[in-house]
Amino acid sequence: MNELEVVRWKRYGHDRLYVNLPDGTAVGWADCRTGAITVLRAEYCDPVTVILTQRLSSIVPVSASASAKPGRPPLPPLTPADDLASNTPGDALRPQVAAAGASTFARVVAWLLRRPVEGDSWRKGLAGERRVGAELDRLRRHGWRVLHSIPLPRDVDLDHLLIGPGGVFSVNTKNHPNKAVWVGDDAVKVNNGPPEPYARKSRAEAQRVQRVLERYCGFAVPVEPVLVFVGVTDLKVVATQLTVRVYREREVSALAPLTGMLTTDQVEHIYRVARHRQAWQAA
Repeated sequence: MNELEVVRWKRYGHDRLYVNLPDGTAVGWADCRTGAITVLRAEYCDPVTVILTQRLSSIVPVSASASAKPGRPPLPPLTPADDLASNTPGDALRPQVAAAGASTFARVVAWLLRRPVEGDSWRKGLAGERRVGAELDRLRRHGWRVLHSIPLPRDVDLDHLLIGPGGVFSVNTKNHPNKAVWVGDDAVKVNNGPPEPYARKSRAEAQRVQRVLERYCGFAVPVEPVLVFVGVTDLKVVATQLTVRVYREREVSALAPLTGMLTTDQVEHIYRVARHRQAWQAA
């Protein structure tokens, strides 16, 4: 335990205690607002839990009542037209794929000539969201609620939203078949290409979701961002502060056993708000 160092970290709306090895590698962390402890290296489970429990006892958590915003607006009764529970993965991309409309022959010719086809990026995105959506749907049997293709203002959408005993997660899908991906604290590189702002945008998206849910739920609803990479040949995560969870599509099942963040009633309350289209109109 003497080799472990505890560092308090406040950034991007988070307040956390990280337990690091002497070389700076994080082996666990705790959310100062909720008291939830996450162990990143199983061999350090006991010392990490002891250290963080001791440190958290000296920190006054922000209660749900203190975080709640007074006078939350009511949502109208849910109608079938406003119920997002019926959305399937990639629904928001289907109009773009249909509009591109390249024929099978045109796609084959383009493949032979190694040229891009109009609408390829939309089709790739749709395929990626379907694969990740199928993996997330498996978590329903573990008490999780899942929503797909949540429409947001300014013609954007939230790929997936996962709500369950382990918390709320905004899930962003990136389909990079046969590519190697490197993930740092603030940048992502695909095949050593230019840095992409995936992590920064995922954090901003999670904060946007949190504002909406807390506005209508009336209690604190921490939301964690998740990046899921589909079809990659290699995924290297070198981030030290782990403000965004990073998985391959098959690894999202790691979220299933998470517990202790939300009660069953809170899960259902958040889900009722999140599935209502009108809740997101001013997101």
